[in-house]
Amino acid sequence: MNKKLSNLFYFTLMHIGFLIYAFYAVLGKAASTKQIFSPAFIGIYCAVFLILIIYAIIWQQVLKKIPLIIATANKTITIVWGILFGRLFFGEKITPNMIIGGAIILAGILILTIDFNY
Repeated sequence: MNKKLSNLFYFTLMHIGFLIYAFYAVLGKAASTKQIFSPAFIGIYCAVFLILIIYAIIWQQVLKKIPLIIATANKTITIVWGILFGRLFFGEKITPNMIIGGAIILAGILILTIDFNY
């Protein structure tokens, strides 16, 4: 696999990992609606644990190919996913400040990632 294709693969894998990582908050919020230590509560938290294991494995693989500074800066995309998941799963309102914040995050990621030659 040539270097550009390899970089694209790991960059995509990194963002899939962030999408998975951001979803654990959805499950955590869903668990908060359940009786503590009920079967549903325990099942949801087992799913959270599984998600975090999958994310950790992806994160370690990504760090083999993508510099830590780039990977960590890209991790802020989970905030944008959180905003979108809040709207999608819980009907939360997206405010103008959230949109502005998300745009700033995306701009920062683009500036750092495009400018950095890895």
